[in-house]
Amino acid sequence: MARKRRRGQRKLRTREHVIADLSVNYVERRMLECGFSVERIIHDYGVDLLMFTYTTDGEIENGHVEFQLKATDRPRLVDSGRAVALRVAWADINFWQFEPQPVILVLYDATRDQAFWVHVQNYVASLGTELGGNEQVTIRIPLKNGLDRGAIQHIRDCRDKALDKAVKGVTWQ
Repeated sequence: MARKRRRGQRKLRTREHVIADLSVNYVERRMLECGFSVERIIHDYGVDLLMFTYTTDGEIENGHVEFQLKATDRPRLVDSGRAVALRVAWADINFWQFEPQPVILVLYDATRDQAFWVHVQNYVASLGTELGGNEQVTIRIPLKNGLDRGAIQHIRDCRDKALDKAVKGVTWQ
């Protein structure tokens, strides 16, 4: 005999949970389509995914790219509809800007099944000191930064530039 359940006895899967999972699926698929691999971070302290890349011969390349994903059903358009605004904790920005590998912030628009990205370290550097001091920061992600295969390849190039900088600063004994 089926047991009658009272409302409120079980945890609920909310819309926020669903679109968060959809955002991971969307980004992972773009990476996999490029032949790259992706690792999900279980204990999320500001990074959700790590992307690893490979040569055309299948050899792993040095470095990785870190991704932080956000999802919404209602992106807030700004700059005459040319960008989406995303509020982010200053503590996250402060962490990401000092990472040696690129950190990519992705906003997934669940209603349109689209995602947009920004390279956090470059974004922060372009603003100078305008971000500091607040608990929350508004990041403006250009709509032209759609996350597709081309963007994933471009992000790989960002990782290569970061590696070049790191290698030039290292002296081996």
